[in-house]
Amino acid sequence: MSNIINVARGLEKADLVIKNASVVNVLSEEIYKADIAVANGLIAGIGKDYCGEKEIDVNGAFVCPSFIDGHVHIESTMMLPDEFTKVVLPAGTTTVVTDPHEISNVFGLHGISFMHEAAKDLPLSFYTMLPSCVPATPFETSGFDLNAYDLALLIDKPWVLGLAEMMNFTGVLNQDKNVMAKLELAKSKNKQIDGHAPYLKGKDLCAYVSSGVKSDHECTNPEEAVEKLRAGMYIMIREGTAAKDLDALIPVLKTYNTRKCIFVTDDRHPSDLKEHINGMVRRAVEAGLDPIKAIQIASLNTAEYFGLRNLGAVAPGYRADLLVLPDLKTFKPDVVLKDGKIVARNGKAEIPTRKDDFLSMMRGSVNVKWITPEDFKIEAKSSKVRALEVIPHQLITKSIVSEISIEDGNSVSNVDTDTLKICVIERHRASGNIGKGFVKGFNLKSGAIASTVAHDSHNMIVIGTNDFDMYTAAVALIKAQGGKVVVKDGKILSEFQLPIAGLMSDKDFDFVLNKCEELNAAAHSIGCSIDDPFMTMGFLSLPVIPELKITDKGIFDTQKFDFVDIFDVEASPVEVR
Repeated sequence: MSNIINVARGLEKADLVIKNASVVNVLSEEIYKADIAVANGLIAGIGKDYCGEKEIDVNGAFVCPSFIDGHVHIESTMMLPDEFTKVVLPAGTTTVVTDPHEISNVFGLHGISFMHEAAKDLPLSFYTMLPSCVPATPFETSGFDLNAYDLALLIDKPWVLGLAEMMNFTGVLNQDKNVMAKLELAKSKNKQIDGHAPYLKGKDLCAYVSSGVKSDHECTNPEEAVEKLRAGMYIMIREGTAAKDLDALIPVLKTYNTRKCIFVTDDRHPSDLKEHINGMVRRAVEAGLDPIKAIQIASLNTAEYFGLRNLGAVAPGYRADLLVLPDLKTFKPDVVLKDGKIVARNGKAEIPTRKDDFLSMMRGSVNVKWITPEDFKIEAKSSKVRALEVIPHQLITKSIVSEISIEDGNSVSNVDTDTLKICVIERHRASGNIGKGFVKGFNLKSGAIASTVAHDSHNMIVIGTNDFDMYTAAVALIKAQGGKVVVKDGKILSEFQLPIAGLMSDKDFDFVLNKCEELNAAAHSIGCSIDDPFMTMGFLSLPVIPELKITDKGIFDTQKFDFVDIFDVEASPVEVR
């Protein structure tokens, strides 16, 4: 304590002084010239004539707080935390608030602890929000079921900030006993509770917020975001790979109070990682938002929401997590500092070598009951079915009526109408469950694609033009113990193995990126028209996102909150195509 006070007063040398900085102050919302003195990883003082053991003259460059990702699933990058850090740290992200929801659906508390251990000793702060919905609903089969008693074992850990996205908002409104217990656990410990409630409004929204939920990352239009702002929620503006909401919500940032807005990435593939939160800041500024406010959203707002009181600003007593920016247009940092130490420079970061001896505990997660091509058949009741229709760059789907083909009394894919068979195979407990239906929007002309990354329970999901290729794809993933694959005429065109929980690779960023590009190219070669088909496919099994989804137990209508018969096209109004 005395050391930092003496440094602040100029009586002792600082560990580091950043000279001639244009300080971006997100507290006073101004920019001014000053030196920044750092001691023991904290900002000791800001002013003139500070001296340090080490001095860096930035010659008028902008110095701002580093960026915080307020909601991210590391598993969605398909990389372990060290490789994730290598990519986002040079982009200016030095803190992330993670939700290990994906791996905990496979391995429960062991998965959460694994992710924490894997992130240790990295020059990026990993905080955790405990998964609130494992499984997300009772309408799917996950590897584990985490209740309030399970979460209580971790809630007091200093790296745990609260309860992650409460997707089961219906459970909140109906005061489900298990849901209430989780909410009460977080509130009793004064921990934050994140929300997840697409389209929730009116009195139901008031009830949801009254339960203790204080944020939402599912706003896709200004009207929804404004209503939730008015209700006191923090709006997590999401820009992921499949779900892109930034452009739609720019009007909110330009019109309303931005102090309750946060930038998050949620789910991103490797191809979208090199420009991380800094890319959202850049695009917001390009759209007309004041640069200081954009930086504030990416730093101070997030820190304040999560109670990280010494993060998010350039001021005495704050951690010296700083960016040196050449301008306030590109937002590509020349230098990234973490706790007053340079951790990335000119787009490159040095990360400690990973110890792989702990990876074996997360392998062997694909357990499927013996399958044959016969298991993919659907007995035809009609040539018309209720199908899922994907919406580009959105997680929501439409429920539509579409025309299929019939062969030998069985329903098969109709390539002409782009109505393809989709199956979800339970892969945790070898139960034999296979949910079957049809999907529109992928435009495959031949073959099949499959993945063990399928939110949220991460069962195996397969889409194809014929049963044999779908079977071949599923068998390939069982043998690989997880991954993604493209098959045509019984042959594997591309395969990416994900042996860590069936979700992540143990390879480096370049390998993962190349494999993702190879997979997408292979999918496009068999006709797929979606930019990132595997990311889109991975959300079709999420039964908390409207309108129609598929789980290992069948086709689920989120408006009815129940399963439906795909041949019962008259049961409720749906769009006919």
